[in-house]
Amino acid sequence: MSVNRRNFLKVLGITGVSLGTGKQLKAVPKPKSDKEFYAILYDSTRCVGCQSCEMACASANGLPEPDPEEWAEVGTVRKTNETRRTIINVYDTSKGEVYVKTQCMQCNQPACASACLTEAMHKTEEGPVIWREKKCMGCRYCMVSCPFDMPKFEFNSPNPKIEKCNMCYDRIIEGELPACVSDCPAEALTFGTRRELIVEARRRIAESPDDYYGEIYGEHEAGGTGYLYLSPVPFEEIGMNTNIQKKPYPELTKGFLYSVPTIFVLWPAMLLGLHKASKNNKLEEIENE
Repeated sequence: MSVNRRNFLKVLGITGVSLGTGKQLKAVPKPKSDKEFYAILYDSTRCVGCQSCEMACASANGLPEPDPEEWAEVGTVRKTNETRRTIINVYDTSKGEVYVKTQCMQCNQPACASACLTEAMHKTEEGPVIWREKKCMGCRYCMVSCPFDMPKFEFNSPNPKIEKCNMCYDRIIEGELPACVSDCPAEALTFGTRRELIVEARRRIAESPDDYYGEIYGEHEAGGTGYLYLSPVPFEEIGMNTNIQKKPYPELTKGFLYSVPTIFVLWPAMLLGLHKASKNNKLEEIENE
């Protein structure tokens, strides 16, 4: 489908003026809320690898049903993708086989949201990091900036989306548990405020030091995350990235974007203009039919 040149230039011009005059694409930041972030504590010592969380996630988010024959296997690392927001893997460790759940970490200060020029990727005051389709211009900076490699793009879709776990945000604001937490038969997942879950994790470590490695993954990684992990072995044995820096990543991504004017100004303006013009052109075609 051809893009209406008039619409494209009009939107691109408006965008360029906004950026050139110092007006930001982003709205005025909201005042910080006193509300505590919600989080999920994942205890890998309790996980039995049933993959109920995968099934529940797919059902709750309208994703294809996972293949019941596709089980986690030692030596095979399954990854999240545009049809799987969470995945269970199993690792052969110094204490035997250990199952591990993988999904978006819901960073306290997410690099993806910081890198997003239109606030399509957004950290909610409740804690989950969500993607807002109507604001997205398709630049995919969120994918590049994420230290955990979580946002996934639907390359084969005519109307591509960014897919990643949002901690079942719609359920949380309705007072319900995230689907994976609700459907975990082994109670490996616990939902609550981040503060109380850190206290709970430390209690488990203190009461059963022989069962747990003495640290909480996510307490400090990337400035702190909304997913917290307990493990019977050092985290590198279960495939966790232990080279993640402790301070938040946004300062790194912001520095990069602002240091390259062509990337920060011209390319986003062109993408946003093309995106808007394509939509306008499609509406005109529908109206003329």
